[in-house]
Amino acid sequence: MNRVAHFAVLQLVLIAAAAISFPVVFAENDSIYEVLRAHALPMGLLPKGVKEFSVDVETGQFSVFLNQSCKAKYESELHYEANITGTIGYGSIGGLSGISAQELFLWFPVKGIRVDIPNSGLIYFDVGVVRKQYSLSLFETPRDCVAVENEAEFRGNKVQSSMLQFYEVDQSVGRNIV
Repeated sequence: MNRVAHFAVLQLVLIAAAAISFPVVFAENDSIYEVLRAHALPMGLLPKGVKEFSVDVETGQFSVFLNQSCKAKYESELHYEANITGTIGYGSIGGLSGISAQELFLWFPVKGIRVDIPNSGLIYFDVGVVRKQYSLSLFETPRDCVAVENEAEFRGNKVQSSMLQFYEVDQSVGRNIV
């Protein structure tokens, strides 16, 4: 490897080490969108209408409160519950709850979000079974969020985990038929 390549690799290692070892600092009066941006995440991950939020600077755990459950249209539809929680880190959100993504006719809970390399233009949503890949440009600005008309209907179509529920079958049904 030549000197220029060594220097470029060393710079990348130093940048990665700096991102890992120093916590992201933001002002007390920053909005949740500025907090997302400070963590190299797009502002449009959360919709318009955030009522309030809290972030623990030590652990990265956060809570976001919306006025009500709502849905926003991106490449596919996302459903936001009134309370969203997770752990924010540089370029990622883990332990996420309160956001679901629609795939075909089913809803899957989003468990995590990750931006590998901001220059790649891609963002990944972990929905348990698979990781959905989207264009980062879809999430540049916060979207309007439309209130969910029938929350009970939404819940009926939602897949709660990566495993479908098993139902116990009554083995005695039909045994006494001659």
